[in-house]
Amino acid sequence: MTDQQDPFANFDGVVRNLEEIRAHIGEPPPPVLAKVMDHIDDVSRKIIEKSPFIVLASATADGYPDISPKGDPAGFVRVLGDKYLAIPDRPGNRRIDTFTNLLQTPCLAILFLIPGKGETLRVTGEGRIVRDQALRESLAVNGRIPAFVIVLHVERVLIHCPKCVVRSKLWQADQWLDASDTAGIAEAMIAHAKLDTTPVELKARMDKDGITQLY
Repeated sequence: MTDQQDPFANFDGVVRNLEEIRAHIGEPPPPVLAKVMDHIDDVSRKIIEKSPFIVLASATADGYPDISPKGDPAGFVRVLGDKYLAIPDRPGNRRIDTFTNLLQTPCLAILFLIPGKGETLRVTGEGRIVRDQALRESLAVNGRIPAFVIVLHVERVLIHCPKCVVRSKLWQADQWLDASDTAGIAEAMIAHAKLDTTPVELKARMDKDGITQLY
């Protein structure tokens, strides 16, 4: 493989097998392995019902990954028994990357976050895009019924330790950096897409096209 073919050729010590990783990290203790479940129990249900924000991961047919943040009032991801979750689709930018991926590869992963809580919940399984009328109506907000719902058949559930949140000081407002000098969505789109417009003009166009509509 030439340098042009291998984008990591300039890096030393590229790990090629799991054994090398285990040699440095060691094996997980039995409770860490035993905490993985195949259903939603009372512990995980309460976390899901308190979560207003998730990160949803999907992949193309050839395995290229994508993640999509989704947020709504706490509990917007509906628990349907111990084996199913329902995620309403709200208006977005119409790229529908998750839908496109889901039609190719049915596997999904969800990370549930609760503001102020260190632990996160990971749920993975097989998903489908559905138009069930009764389910969509039950997930309406402000009288707006979602056009689609993602239903996930739960296969793996595990709670994640709070170390990453503690290290990042994620919920400690006094530790947050001033981000006022970072781009907003309009500025970023202009820079990345090389658009000949201004942030004000682009924002007006997005408002007119309904891209900024919440429900």
